[in-house]
Amino acid sequence: MAKPTFNAAPIWLAALAAGLQLAGPVAAQQFPITASQRATAQRVASAGVPVSELKADAPQRYSIRPGDTLWGISGMFLKSPWRWPELWGMNLADIKNPHLIYPGQTLFLHIKDGRARLSTNPGSAAVGDNRGDMPTVRLSPHTRIEKLPGGALPTLQTHLIEPFLTEPIIVDEQGLTAAPRIVAAQDSRVLLTRGDRAYARSSTGAALQDDITRKQKAYRIFRNATPLKDPVTGEVLGYEAQYVGRALLVRSEGSQDSTGPDGKQRQDIVPATIDIVDAKEEMRAGDRLVPEPPLRLLSYVPHAPQTPTDARIVSVYGSAFVNASQNQVVVINRGERDGIESGHVLAILRDGARLPDKTDPGQVEMKLPDERNGLLMVFRTFEKVSYALVLDITSGVRVGDRLVNPL
Repeated sequence: MAKPTFNAAPIWLAALAAGLQLAGPVAAQQFPITASQRATAQRVASAGVPVSELKADAPQRYSIRPGDTLWGISGMFLKSPWRWPELWGMNLADIKNPHLIYPGQTLFLHIKDGRARLSTNPGSAAVGDNRGDMPTVRLSPHTRIEKLPGGALPTLQTHLIEPFLTEPIIVDEQGLTAAPRIVAAQDSRVLLTRGDRAYARSSTGAALQDDITRKQKAYRIFRNATPLKDPVTGEVLGYEAQYVGRALLVRSEGSQDSTGPDGKQRQDIVPATIDIVDAKEEMRAGDRLVPEPPLRLLSYVPHAPQTPTDARIVSVYGSAFVNASQNQVVVINRGERDGIESGHVLAILRDGARLPDKTDPGQVEMKLPDERNGLLMVFRTFEKVSYALVLDITSGVRVGDRLVNPL
């Protein structure tokens, strides 16, 4: 399919200010422009950032390449990458769809009146190492139609978080207990994998039934709801269920009349039939089925929380270790009830060591200050906990590390 063509005005810049929608396979050009996104674009369209926020080695120009991300590009120019909405200049009159951001465009750094902006227009861009004000060069507008290579540019490497948009599930204490369960497998198998047929029954509530369209329903299969405890208060914030696979409902569960060995009529329980269509690991009887949720369209606009945040890392997802490295996913002890939202960027603090003051005759114990160790970004929230991606760190991140607003 041919890539879309559009006026070569700085459309992608609006996307950076307005935010980028990420939702797996859905095409970027299908996303609507929300009122809040347009308001953000209008508010920051000409603001720029103070020159002091620029990195000392910020390039004067940069050509976008396949594999780039908005976060990565922002990190080339800014000391604080989450402030990218303030950096981009744009012509709002030319914005048709701010979600179309493609490789092949060249960015130019502009500095004027102590403020810095990025643009695809080379006029008035800073030259060399000069950080002072540069004269404005007025250019006549031209229209150029061209195809740009590559797909739309994401906020960050989407493959790092896409599995976590569907795999982890936070439930209450009884959540999985009430979900339908696998009760048997074809040919008396004990372990199940992709391509196998199995049978399931509902525990309480609605039975496993086809809908009126006879369309096969999809279910995700989970096990082992592990409690997530607040490392400070000890409160159980929820239970994280382990994703093991995916199944399609073939036949509904029900019952049928039959005659028993004694000649009496009886009603037999007939479990639902499911086919395993994806397996992260082998499944077995007792694993629970949760209906597959609809596709979620999420907007990831990196930004600091508006109110002070003091959070902790609860666990490292999918790891038996207490340490997390860059690009790993962690669970934090703040969620929707605490005002946490997708896109929030938090600074990771390394706990200062406790040690005696050897210069003091009394060897008084000291607590060294907590030092910043990196950044993470929240990408999925629940009531009491959230999932976040570790974006950059100096050393290993540990369960219990403190999280605060970035400066």
